[in-house]
Amino acid sequence: MSWWIEDRRRGRGRKIHRGCIRRLEGKGARCFISLSGLELKAEISLFWVTKMASKAMKKKVLLMGKSGSGKTSMRSIIFANYIARDTRRLGATIDVEHSHVRFLGNLVLNLWDCGGQDNFMENYFASQRDSIFRNVEVLIYVFDVENLEVEKDMHYYQSCLEAILQNSPEAKVFCLVHKMDLVQEDQRDPIFHKREEDLKRLSRPLECTCFRTSIWDETLYKAWSCIVYQLIPNVQQLETSLCMFANIIEADEVLLFEKATFLVISHYQSKQQRDIHRFEKISNIIKQFKLSCSKLAASFQSMEVRNSTFAAFIDVFTSNTYVMVVMSDPSIPSAATLINIRNARKHFEKLERMESPKHGLMMR
Repeated sequence: MSWWIEDRRRGRGRKIHRGCIRRLEGKGARCFISLSGLELKAEISLFWVTKMASKAMKKKVLLMGKSGSGKTSMRSIIFANYIARDTRRLGATIDVEHSHVRFLGNLVLNLWDCGGQDNFMENYFASQRDSIFRNVEVLIYVFDVENLEVEKDMHYYQSCLEAILQNSPEAKVFCLVHKMDLVQEDQRDPIFHKREEDLKRLSRPLECTCFRTSIWDETLYKAWSCIVYQLIPNVQQLETSLCMFANIIEADEVLLFEKATFLVISHYQSKQQRDIHRFEKISNIIKQFKLSCSKLAASFQSMEVRNSTFAAFIDVFTSNTYVMVVMSDPSIPSAATLINIRNARKHFEKLERMESPKHGLMMR
């Protein structure tokens, strides 16, 4: 691995070399470094800098399911700023479509949207098995709830699981029972729970998490927020810091949204609320409002909603997030809350930088 090294030997000032670390001894007190083929022994100190190698932390996400199940539509809504009605013009995916989505700065989702036609599916499990299913972090399998070929769908799903067990046994598995808006409302719960029960049984020994989804409501944001949450490396630190921030400013709720997608990546609440789907609804509403702003060549910056019982603030937080703060005491001046948000930015920006820390070396 290559590093940029600062030379401070014999008082010669600062001269930058590109070198290669050969070996380390002790706790970083002494190391051997190769510079242009010459091995040098030097005292070093470690400090945090940006490594010259790629900063991105890539996570491979497989999006699979039969043709017409809605995979590309949901990907386009979440990551490409499509609105639901515009997805009708999307064509069928041919073979595999690769896309790299930068998420929270250093985290890059390497999305593999796999076409679901029968001949493609058979190739995935035969000639392309190793390349498709190797190094997978997350498998998302999309089921069209109205698909009549349920047995074939389940057969392909089980084939995916076998390939995952062989090539990426640590991968997390999610099943989306999609197009639930086409099911009568009084039938949605029993149909979903029956499908969920079948999928969990078929998935053993792997565990799968199931969601009901539709591109026409907030359920899509609920599912994808939960999926992306599993990929965030320092999410526990993030949640702890969010809890501390909420307690310090006496907020009822604090939500952290990813800036581009408006997926909820972390939240804190001091008490139970009646609407358990409010986070996804907010994501959906603000995303639509943000898209409306962009059509007018304007960018969404912040919003304040206030009445006699609460005050809610949505504001740019870090370079990769928005924050929403809900206060049940509307008598607290807006300026006080906005100052608290501004003062917390530095800490949360530091947390983002710590997601994939890189080391550098300074030679004495």
